[in-house]
Amino acid sequence: MITIKEAQSIAGTLSNPSKMPGKGTSTPASKCITGSKLRDVKGSVCEGCYAMKGCYTFSNVQPALEKRFNSVIDSRDNPEPWINAMVTMIKRQSFFRWHDSGDLQGSWHLANIVEVCNRTPNVKHWIPTREYKMVKDYIANGGIIPSNLAIRLSAHMVNGTAPSIHNLPTSTVVTDDSATCPARFQDNSCGDCRNCWDTSITNVSYHKH
Repeated sequence: MITIKEAQSIAGTLSNPSKMPGKGTSTPASKCITGSKLRDVKGSVCEGCYAMKGCYTFSNVQPALEKRFNSVIDSRDNPEPWINAMVTMIKRQSFFRWHDSGDLQGSWHLANIVEVCNRTPNVKHWIPTREYKMVKDYIANGGIIPSNLAIRLSAHMVNGTAPSIHNLPTSTVVTDDSATCPARFQDNSCGDCRNCWDTSITNVSYHKH
């Protein structure tokens, strides 16, 4: 097993989403494949993307985002170094979020993430994604989703219908009081809530902010 320092040199440091109960990893929102298209669609969840402004634009944050993204792309043809690095950094976490900024780059990327999850069975993983086809391709090619990974398919439009693919859990964004995420009532924090990581919760709805 490699050291944390060696893992960081391969895959970059983990991110530290302020509202989350654990660490995460993030890549540039500008590299989102579907999200980049949705940013120009009025009424989409990606319109006015939070990860294209604020602290994500800071000069000390951008290089870290690029480092992580480049390491992901490098893992397409040589996945083991990236997988090993991520396992090394994640294995002591209780809850982990994939992509507080950014998204999947291909079904191969999801396959690599799944392998990280398989090697960290004591960690609860959550990945929100708009890349429905990549998930479908992964499953169609015989891919199995481990029990400690919640792949939560994110609706594209505000007040839109949740996607329905292979009975996977989903998330939506709403403007009324039907939102089930409690973060807006607790200083934009998860607090004790872990619904996003819970595969038995079929849909989590976030209030638009």
